[in-house]
Amino acid sequence: MTRLFYFFKPVIPRSFQLSLRKLLVKKQAKKYKDVWPILSGSEKKPKNWKGWPEGKDFAFVLTHDVELRRGHDKCRELLKLEKKLGFKSLFNFVAERYKVDKELRDFIVSEGFEVGIHGIKHDGKKFKNKKIFNKRALKINQYLKEWDVVGFRAPAVQHNLEWIGELDIEYDLSTFDTDPFEPQPDGVGTIFPFLVERKNGEPGYVELPYTLDQDFTLFILMNESSPQMWIDKLNWIADNGGMALLIVHPDYVNLNNQKKTEEYPVNYYLDFLRYVSKNFEGRYWNALPKDVAMYYKKMIEAN
Repeated sequence: MTRLFYFFKPVIPRSFQLSLRKLLVKKQAKKYKDVWPILSGSEKKPKNWKGWPEGKDFAFVLTHDVELRRGHDKCRELLKLEKKLGFKSLFNFVAERYKVDKELRDFIVSEGFEVGIHGIKHDGKKFKNKKIFNKRALKINQYLKEWDVVGFRAPAVQHNLEWIGELDIEYDLSTFDTDPFEPQPDGVGTIFPFLVERKNGEPGYVELPYTLDQDFTLFILMNESSPQMWIDKLNWIADNGGMALLIVHPDYVNLNNQKKTEEYPVNYYLDFLRYVSKNFEGRYWNALPKDVAMYYKKMIEAN
């Protein structure tokens, strides 16, 4: 069904796509209420878990997937808003779907934020077969080297962790603890990082699943009008000492605080950050994905 959707997607009007997805999500939310947004058992700590740096209660990781050029052009202002509130984040770009300005990438890094790769296309074909994957993996590795970055998230968070291990990465972000609304809905069932061994004998990479629902799901498909669902899940993650990892798409953020068909007011996101800052002051580790991956690898090596 996923392959059929992506095959016909270019000729299906966007408004019709959204209407179908909204109906499907509404039906699924009732069906999967026992496993979403919280999956019982996903709070179990990894073996030999030592906790977060400096005794912090939980990790708070902000990531952005930039789908189109319109999202690309919002990144600088969104970064400034985050920085003003005392947070830092990762920006993932689709390398060949639109022009990615080197000046923007350099600016992001210079501000103490991070850049990553969100594939080279966004057509749902990356994992269709090994031939396609190998061809794209070669290009992805070239961009990883050219951009001097170490992380990857597949478009539409489709994943094959064995194949992803062929990329020259330190970490991957293509999974989630639980999310029945995704094209490939198999969650990894944990709110903690974990190591994925590579078949070629090279050192493994760290998998960082997202654990807070995507903004597009909540604010566009479900039409939520506040960050309350994020807040509720975050409180649970904090109580269990896990990793709160969020995906926000600049494409869907309205920087003028307006609600539109495919945009939501930026204050939904900023209010969530303000909540975290106010209610968990001194208790969270706001880290870049590369730092979380490095920390987790060192923890494993120490054991």
